[in-house]
Amino acid sequence: MVQKAKILLVDDRPENLLALEAILSALDQTLVRASSGEEALKALLTDDFAVILLDVQMPGMDGFETAAHIKRRERTRDIPIIFLTAINHGPHHTFRGYAAGAVDYISKPFDPWVLRAKVSVFVELYMKNCQLREQAALLRLQLEGGDKAAAGDAKEPAGLLAELSARLAAVEEQAEALSKQLGDESTDAAAVATAAHLERKLTGLRRALDALEPGTSGGQPAVN
Repeated sequence: MVQKAKILLVDDRPENLLALEAILSALDQTLVRASSGEEALKALLTDDFAVILLDVQMPGMDGFETAAHIKRRERTRDIPIIFLTAINHGPHHTFRGYAAGAVDYISKPFDPWVLRAKVSVFVELYMKNCQLREQAALLRLQLEGGDKAAAGDAKEPAGLLAELSARLAAVEEQAEALSKQLGDESTDAAAVATAAHLERKLTGLRRALDALEPGTSGGQPAVN
């Protein structure tokens, strides 16, 4: 079972963190607070997050500097960042946010429904990626134990392949529905691109699984 996704909320003002929690509580995910850039980077050392909501104006390390550190780390560079700011200095200020690695840039006061909808897209993509990694791990297990299984009961690998195929089919169906939803709603380009990447990974996993079926040739495929 996939655990709840973690969402990192970064703001130096407690009342803003409380407001974000109130808006995002309906998503029923795990909300993690950080009151500074340094605290956010510390949280990112140990936990995986689906998305980061990052305030731009903070004392000490501001949002831009925090985002730069996040994008430099291999572990965290692919986590989506949504910048939140109470001021708007025009196109240059917005461009700086995107240049720092943000997938979106929202000015306060923001529409709670819009923010919740944007965050939910990245949470859903994160969940699909977690499921994909689970299927890939199971497939690697099958590949590594292929020789041992072949020497034992022939029904065991066939049963595992059937289970893997069924689980992968469920993820494929969910990913297809999500891609259609993103396309219909004209969601952010970053989210659409992430969904397309997920579908490509699923296609590769399906080909690798099909190659394991009896009667196929070409040996054991590699799964990245």
